[in-house]
Parts: sequence; structure tokens; C-alpha cells
Amino acid sequence: MAYYRAVGSVPPKRHTQHRDETGFLYREELMGEEGFSSDSSLLYHRGVPSAIVDSVPWQLPDQGRTPNHPLKPRHLKLHGLFPALGEGEGACPVEGRRLVLGNNDVRISYVVTGTDASPIYRNAIGDECVYVQEGSGTVETVFGVLPYRTGDYVLVPRATDHRWVPAEPSRLYAIEANSHIAPPKRYLSRYGQLLEHAPYCERDLHGPTEPHLVEGTDVEVLVKHRVSNLPGGVGGSRLTYATHPFDVVGWDGCLYPHTFNVEDYMPITGKVHQPPPVHQVFEGHNFVVCNFVPRKVDYHPLAIPVPYYHSNVDSDEVMFYVGGDYEARKGSGINIGSISLHPGGHAHGPQPSAIEASLGAEAFEELAVMIDTFLPLDLGEAGLASEDPAYAWTWAGRGPDRSDIDDESGDGGSAVYSNS
Repeated sequence: MAYYRAVGSVPPKRHTQHRDETGFLYREELMGEEGFSSDSSLLYHRGVPSAIVDSVPWQLPDQGRTPNHPLKPRHLKLHGLFPALGEGEGACPVEGRRLVLGNNDVRISYVVTGTDASPIYRNAIGDECVYVQEGSGTVETVFGVLPYRTGDYVLVPRATDHRWVPAEPSRLYAIEANSHIAPPKRYLSRYGQLLEHAPYCERDLHGPTEPHLVEGTDVEVLVKHRVSNLPGGVGGSRLTYATHPFDVVGWDGCLYPHTFNVEDYMPITGKVHQPPPVHQVFEGHNFVVCNFVPRKVDYHPLAIPVPYYHSNVDSDEVMFYVGGDYEARKGSGINIGSISLHPGGHAHGPQPSAIEASLGAEAFEELAVMIDTFLPLDLGEAGLASEDPAYAWTWAGRGPDRSDIDDESGDGGSAVYSNS
């Protein structure tokens, strides 16, 4: 987070006594990135934030990964991983996440929740950026409460105690980093302010507005943390705290959870087709997050609105299709709730029929979230479980057995999303 906020009761000077009306001394906690050398906040607790009375293993959902070998593009149908929204009880927003794709820098998971709250949870490995494909509710945190709604990115800094409280069944697309997640550096001043050419500004970022005080003893917190000898280096522990973590009477600083809604993203357009970096919204170590939102498209008289063929020589490209009209992809199987994985080492782009069909288009109505990674992505158990095995051959119209791919469009399968 780049700018300062103060919530609740804090003393005039940091690292000085802060007492309640009875004289009780609050416990000050510094939550800071990169040791003491980057963004931080100071929190004032009623209890002792380090007072644990028990710690036992927490068995995480399957974190195993399978390499994308032999190399091929993939289509993953996420909506098939869980019952339809609102049908059945739904899964836990934290423990019900299923790993779709991952590498040593980032893990992508998916869950369809019910309306039961999650346990209190802390990711001690990296920041989380959870895209709300559908649904609403709140995220209760040690900093206060964040409402969420469809289209929100919910950004939770590393080691923030929080729990998800869905008001209705929700589809959550979780991007879990091994690093911090922030706005692209090119959109920030040297002091951290979002600049005039950035596609969003501080007014679009919504943090907690008041403390969220909860009392309790012997409170369990699920902690995801580094364990060198487990799959992906990721392990879990159940820590029991003597007092409730949500006991903060006030805090101030530049590090806190917040939301940003995709509707507030102002797309950058051009006279000819613009490359994916203009759609970037966040970045982490060795990966970026982009969103492709409804927008006007290229206005050169000879413009081709769909992308040119491109080879990802340095990255794997993951596109999550969230909303809009996918007629341009008829025959490939791509639809809302799909993920396409186009790996480094494989050129991808439109079918000729999709190119011709796009000529003269004035606007695109699609909505998608894209992640580009700079290390190869492996498939998690949910990626393997949701794969459409015919997708890789849709450009050619036939598979390795030389049989024709079923294609209602008659064009050999249109493997193009207008933004990919």
C-alpha cells in the first residue's frame, strides 16, 4: 500500500505509551515488510500478539504439482470443480481452495463457497490477491472489516490475520504470492503516489475504516508458512492464541488490506492493438496481474482488433474468463469460468476466421483476469481434474490421432480471446 491511513485510537508519537481510560497499557506491534526497510503499520493490541498456548500441524489441501510436460496449451474448466453456485453447502473460503496452477513464485487456486465463515487464517508466505468472480460478503481482519462484492480484488498483505464471511455463495479466484503484490512501478512516483497516467488512483482503493474488536480466549489461527521438505515448500500449522487476534484498538501506517473493483479500472486504448502490459493492474516477484475490461478498441482504419500471434518466450500466460461474449472462441470450448494456459515456448493467437470477424469492431465487452509468470507453471490437482484434453489441437482442427476436432463453427476451432 502506498499511502498513509490512521484508524481508531493511536498515540501522538510512535513507540510511546498508549493507555486506555483505566491506565491499561496497549501492546504496540510493528507489521513491516522487508525487515524494517519498507512499508509498515503500527497496531495497538489489548492482548499480547505473540502469546500462543498450542501449535499443531494443519493439513493443507493438496499442494502437489505436475509439470506441463509434454508441453502444450491447456484449457481448464473451473466451474466443473464445485457444485453450481448456490447448490449444496459450498466449500470453506480458505480450506476449500483447490490448487489449479503454481510454481515457486505464485499459486492460483479456486473455490466456490457457501455462507459459512472461514476459520481465522494467516498466509505467512506472501501476499494474497483474491478476485471475486461472483458473490459478496466481508473479510474480517486484524485491521478492521472489508466489504467485498463481485469484481473486487481483495488484497491481503502477508501475515495478516483474517477470515472470510460470505453473505452469499461466492466464486473466489485466489492468487497467492511468495512475495508482495503492489501496483506496477511505472505507475508510481518515487514516493509511491499513483501518477496521472495510471489506470486507477488512490480513490479507488478501499481499506478498513474502523477497528474490529472481538473478545475471546484460546483462539485458533490457521497459518500457511514455509516448510522446506513439503510439496511446493508450503506447510500449515494451527496456532492457538491466548487472546483473540482481533483485539486492535487502532493502527496507522502504509500497510493494510484493501479492495479494488475492476469497474474502477480505466482501460488504456490506442490507434492499433495494444499489448498486454497496458492492461496491468498489479505485480509480484516474477509475475504480473492484468485485467481486460470492456472498452473501445483500435481506431486506425486498417486496425485488426484481435491480437497478433505471439510467442511467450519468457513467460507462461494464464487467462481467466470472467464475463462477456465469447462468440469469437466458438469451437474451442472456452467460456465463462474457463482458464487458458499458453506456456512459454508455444506461439498462440487467433484463428484466421476470428481475425476477419473482428474487423470493424468498435468495442469489446469481455472481462478477464490474466496472470503472466516468468517461471513455468505446473498443474495442481484441480488443474488436472478440470482439463479439456481437446483444447491443444483446436488451432489445427485435429488431434494426434489425426481425427477431426468437433467444431460447430466449421473453422477448425477458434482459439482466440480478443485480449490474449
